[in-house]
Amino acid sequence: MRAIRRFTVRTVLPTELAALGELVHNLRWSWHPETLDLFAEVDADLWEQVGHDPVALLGAVTPARLAELAADRRFLRRLADAADDLREYITSPRWYQTLPDGARAIAYFSPEFGIAAALPQYSGGLGILAGDHLKAASDLGVPILAVGLLYRHGYFTQSLSPEGWQLEHYPSLDPGGLPLSLLKEPDGTPVKIRLGLPDERVLHAQVWVAQVGRVPLLLLDSDVADNDNAARDITDRLYGGGTDHRLMQELLLGVGGVRAIRAYCRVTGHPEPEVFHTNEGHAGFLGLERIRELTEARLTFDEALEAVRAGTVFTTHTPVPAGIDRFPVELIERHFGGSASWPTVPVERILALGAEADPGRFNMAVMGMRLAQRVNGVSQLHGEVSREMFKDLWPGFDLDEVPIGSITNGVHAPTWVGRELMELAGRELPTLLERARGWEGIQKLSDADLWEIRGVLRRRLVEGARARLRRSWRERGASDAELGWIDDALDPDVLTIGFARRVPSYKRLTLMLRDQRRLTELLLDPDKPVQIVIAGKAHPADEGGKKLIQQIVKFADQADVRHRIVFLPDYDMALGQLMTQGCDVWLNNPLRPLEASGTSGMKSALNGGLNLSIRDGWWDEWYDGTNGWAIPTADGVSDPDRRDELEASALYDLIEHEVSDRFYDRAFDGLPRRWLEMVKHTLASLGPKVLAGRMLRDYVVDLYTPAARSARALSADAYAPAKAFAAWRVRVTRAWPGVRVEHVEASGAGDTDTPEVGASIEVHATVALGDLEPGDVLVQAAYGKVGPHDELVHPSYGKMACQSVDDDGRAHYTGVVPLDRTGAFGYTVRVVPDHPLVATTAELGLIAVPEEPVGMTNGTLR
Repeated sequence: MRAIRRFTVRTVLPTELAALGELVHNLRWSWHPETLDLFAEVDADLWEQVGHDPVALLGAVTPARLAELAADRRFLRRLADAADDLREYITSPRWYQTLPDGARAIAYFSPEFGIAAALPQYSGGLGILAGDHLKAASDLGVPILAVGLLYRHGYFTQSLSPEGWQLEHYPSLDPGGLPLSLLKEPDGTPVKIRLGLPDERVLHAQVWVAQVGRVPLLLLDSDVADNDNAARDITDRLYGGGTDHRLMQELLLGVGGVRAIRAYCRVTGHPEPEVFHTNEGHAGFLGLERIRELTEARLTFDEALEAVRAGTVFTTHTPVPAGIDRFPVELIERHFGGSASWPTVPVERILALGAEADPGRFNMAVMGMRLAQRVNGVSQLHGEVSREMFKDLWPGFDLDEVPIGSITNGVHAPTWVGRELMELAGRELPTLLERARGWEGIQKLSDADLWEIRGVLRRRLVEGARARLRRSWRERGASDAELGWIDDALDPDVLTIGFARRVPSYKRLTLMLRDQRRLTELLLDPDKPVQIVIAGKAHPADEGGKKLIQQIVKFADQADVRHRIVFLPDYDMALGQLMTQGCDVWLNNPLRPLEASGTSGMKSALNGGLNLSIRDGWWDEWYDGTNGWAIPTADGVSDPDRRDELEASALYDLIEHEVSDRFYDRAFDGLPRRWLEMVKHTLASLGPKVLAGRMLRDYVVDLYTPAARSARALSADAYAPAKAFAAWRVRVTRAWPGVRVEHVEASGAGDTDTPEVGASIEVHATVALGDLEPGDVLVQAAYGKVGPHDELVHPSYGKMACQSVDDDGRAHYTGVVPLDRTGAFGYTVRVVPDHPLVATTAELGLIAVPEEPVGMTNGTLR
């Protein structure tokens, strides 16, 4: 018989062990080895049985063992020390507290968070990045308040059928068995969030809190008795259900998330956020809820929009339109119209925020960008791709000026770096961990020590892989008698390549199978063998991705190679840690430029692994020629099969002639000196760049602090600046059709036949301002290199001064253009709106240029 309801009965700890509960319910233990050691001491065998899950440990430990611990003075001293250390970590000033003018608090919204395997609320890179973001924020003292959803079935667990087909399972998760606490009112009743739905239905949600070091993570849960069955299932699983289900999740995350923040701050006294960070478009509705709050406080929609935009940061993570959530316009109208409408937020204005080229679709990323004054991609290359992808939102501006910047992702070293390496760094290079300095000192580490640790990590991976492989084969129906070969699967002394990630087609899981004969030769080489460990999940609805997994599994099942190549099901954080620590080489071969950033290769690099990757995402930015290998790309080859063939051949060549040669090139003492030289260079060159701490500092300095200043500026004096700025924007937008560059002429060196570099020309422009004033606009001379179609390539801009204004509104401007480069040179004039509160010249998406190109100097500047 099956239980009709499942719940967790928590252990009542003796008074002497109360601090143990405090440690368990702060997820800092997930990156703090000393606390994990303490948990292991509670019951070492049980700790292994529960998969290093502290909540499960306390749920399974016997009262007799707890009584023993309560009387163990040595354990109690260690427990008191750990609790004191946690309290000091949470309360002591850190890096952020030394900064002037920082935001009081930052709200960080994401649909998924990868904090620890014991809290399975993530599917892949987006969630793992979000988890590392919170951990780094905690370490640096950045006052983030995070918001997500609590999925009662998580994403899914993965197994394989006898035929190698991916099977999905959705285990039920009881919040009582997770490191969570229910947010309650002062009277002890659970805090409830309410959202109006169509047909006069109401969605209720309670709020669970996961404490991630110093950072509270609020997780909204719709599985409450107040809801009907359909509403209870809204938070059933991550990225599950159809279009309407997905929209309901995103409404709860965005709108409900803001309401959860308000309730949390009210109940706990936590400062209200000044900055709201939208991690991808899934949470974009948070901006609408904030507009609703302000319009109900007597601001107009336009005034509220400006106030909201000023304090909002939007991060895009996808390099392809297919990765963006888009909903039918009719569905948005239904959820924001009729009985579910907000009186002060017209549905027409909502639809305009998400409008895209297809009039029948509402685009969540487009809405997110229109609701944020600051937008960024997650690597330099991804920033370029995003500017191209969204350029139509800022028509008339060059790609370089599309206001989408980039902050390259990073990873949280204490979570992902092997303990042995962390301890070696702590002994030999203390400033590396304490102040993130001294990376050049890596060169002083002993080759023998480094190689010994790499061997320990590789052996741990091999042992863990064998255990997972045996479990997988048993689930596929094999008997123990058939599995003796697994005892010799993989070899702790063989060059080990790792490949683990989600399995969409563009990541090309099966590129390595392009020439199976050649791959087999590499695996079985008698002198320089290679072994490959593979993991990854395909989305349950992605039949193509499942076929790719099946192809890999069928190859890895073959008796002649199965000891050298394995597919490990159920890729999660624990397996990710095992692989990124234990692999010598991290393989990544996406179709360039479709990898927004990627972070698993960063984790491998911090563990002394070397990257073997297509130059995409972060690797395009930081590959220096000697810190790994770049797989050549067949750019310009339009036939996908031909491209795969060329890039697979290049991959085989690199493994055979460079990677393997260097790994097996041993000195008299058995050490691969040239390999270790690359490892040290990788650690020294990439270490300070790939850290999540560097990423968080970039967000604070470049985005959070400027956004906080903007938000304060617009909200001062009862939002008087927001009201004035909104009125200015409306006035300028309406008057812009009357703005024209009517005439441009030049004098100076440009009049000669042979202008020389270092000279300058004086540019004069007549601009019709229509109903605007000179103070409303910025007139610029744009100049620089001229391309084959007379276009300016990466131009520079110089401000032109207003000399006079005629009675008819025509203004006369003068500026100087320096002839600062040789070759084909040109210039033109443009007009853009100008106001102290705009963040970029392209912010309003308005520009006026001459109807015909002017000022082209097509001769060669000498």
